[in-house]
Amino acid sequence: MVSTSATLTLFLLFSPQAVRTADPVKRGFKESDFPRVIRLAEGVYAYEDLRSAGKEKFTTVNLFVVTPQGVLVADGQGSPEATKGLVEAIAKVTGKPIKYVVVCSDHGDHTAGNASFPASTTFFAHPTSKATMEREAGAVGRRADAPRVILPTELVSEKKVLTLGGREVQILFLGRAHTGGDLHVYLPKEKILFMSEAYLNRVFPAMRSAYPSEWVAVLEKAEAMDVRRYVPGHGFVEEPADSREELVRYREAVQAVIAEVTRLHGAGVAVEAAVTQASFGPYASWTIASQQGPIAVRKVYEELDGRLK
Repeated sequence: MVSTSATLTLFLLFSPQAVRTADPVKRGFKESDFPRVIRLAEGVYAYEDLRSAGKEKFTTVNLFVVTPQGVLVADGQGSPEATKGLVEAIAKVTGKPIKYVVVCSDHGDHTAGNASFPASTTFFAHPTSKATMEREAGAVGRRADAPRVILPTELVSEKKVLTLGGREVQILFLGRAHTGGDLHVYLPKEKILFMSEAYLNRVFPAMRSAYPSEWVAVLEKAEAMDVRRYVPGHGFVEEPADSREELVRYREAVQAVIAEVTRLHGAGVAVEAAVTQASFGPYASWTIASQQGPIAVRKVYEELDGRLK
């Protein structure tokens, strides 16, 4: 049982300023405000920690579900130290053990710290993500200073329903989006959907390993679900109504990027020229746009040229 004072400490409040941005400074936060735990529903929490991309900072988000039979965590952080912080934050909320971790994104900023979870943890992933992580494990094995890659043991190709402590948790694959194996964690009773990197709240669409047009379809499927609150993998966790608005806004951003690059491609502009000519309008001011814009142009060209498999 968590004491009232401890609960208040863990109930880190949202910024009073309703600023729609992934920039923590513009949101009114200080670096010392992170990491923070946010209660979303009874036994359901989000965890936000800051990460850096060059000079820009934004949050990496996890979901954890506390039940009498243990804890389920969606995604880890990007280093053993950062994930250790997540594990310690969970321990302040509950003494129950971490039983499951769902690898929703196989990228290193969500998996590189997985060795910090308890050794008894069961890891779920999509088969495509497992293959990606196996390749990464081979590369890491050649680097003595690299974090140990923890490979998943349970695979989810379409849907897996878990009942943990009387609570239903659905692990869903809605299609290829940010990676080829994007998984989502859905709590049907609470109507909460953790989308990991399929939803980057006010963060420019990052397409290094993406499937652009399929990503749009995934976002549309998520919008059609019976969801009260959408939780992103990066960017701030919003209040329920705002979270739906921001998910729609994010889908529009992905569509706008695709449309602009398709325009240039259709005009016969060479890909490297398109990188400099692309105009992303209001989305050019989103977090990491300068870094991710050129990557998105090249990826959409790859799809349009039929080279994306």
